[in-house]
Amino acid sequence: MPKVAILDDYAGAALDLADWSPVRDRCEVTVFDRHLSEAEAADALRPFDVICTVRERMALPRTLIERLPNLRLITIVGRSLPNLDMAAASERGVLVAHSDFAHPRFRSARDATPEFAWGLMIATVRNLAEEHRRMRDGGWQATTGMTLSGKTLGLLGLGRVGRRMAAYAKAFGMDAIAWSQNLTEEAAAAAGARRVEKATLFSESDVVSVHVVLSERTRGLVGRPELALMKPHAYLINTSRGPIVDEAALIDALRAGRIAGAGLDVFDVEPLPPDHPLRSLPNVTLSPHLGYVTREMLSACYEDAVEAVVAWLDGAPIRIANP
Repeated sequence: MPKVAILDDYAGAALDLADWSPVRDRCEVTVFDRHLSEAEAADALRPFDVICTVRERMALPRTLIERLPNLRLITIVGRSLPNLDMAAASERGVLVAHSDFAHPRFRSARDATPEFAWGLMIATVRNLAEEHRRMRDGGWQATTGMTLSGKTLGLLGLGRVGRRMAAYAKAFGMDAIAWSQNLTEEAAAAAGARRVEKATLFSESDVVSVHVVLSERTRGLVGRPELALMKPHAYLINTSRGPIVDEAALIDALRAGRIAGAGLDVFDVEPLPPDHPLRSLPNVTLSPHLGYVTREMLSACYEDAVEAVVAWLDGAPIRIANP
């Protein structure tokens, strides 16, 4: 029987959130509930014909793909996977099947990231994580928070998530300003925000929230110059991708108190190493890349994976990203 690996199922929910019986009736399915290093993956995944991934949780570089002789199909969430070497997969005859975000089953899950981003913002500016720890330890309140109403929210990117954030800002009585490389005044106004220059966004915002896609032109987009422009009482929220923000520069700014704090859901290296300095900074609220992690979103992702594996088993693969 073909062997199918479901990777990085941290919550142990994959088999409950979709009906895998059409695959399990014809394949041997193994769930990996922890992250594998490349060396571990090269050994553990060697027998498998199919690998089902969840976003960028597992990197699939050429050096790994070339060590998986039985691999024939990879399923991914979205139309591409930045840490997957598509050329290497193609050269070895490995099909890559992408999900279908246009499908109705994804519609109810599309607000997962903006809802989480707003929650992380509130938790950050009200020091919720620190006060939670203090309560757990038997203590009581020791911090003061910031009211969002009447403040300025700077949106770095005004795509689908950014537009939703602008709508939330209006409900909370915030003034929303926005910038991205191709944003026009008309598009910003239509979303309920005001387009400003990049420097203005960082200097005027009380909270800056990152909502651009990671690419070569956005890598390091928030660096030392941008952080230096921020107000001492301002906060940075990143639920997009870690490398968009210069991590070393951010750590320096947080340690020096040049900004009030940060709420981070994404990191340069994931999972975040146990001894990483961000874990010990008191003015940082951390979450383990939960932005898209809801039952609705994961259910849609796994249902697409099942559909793709069954189509491959039937000899009629669908949604192939490397035809």
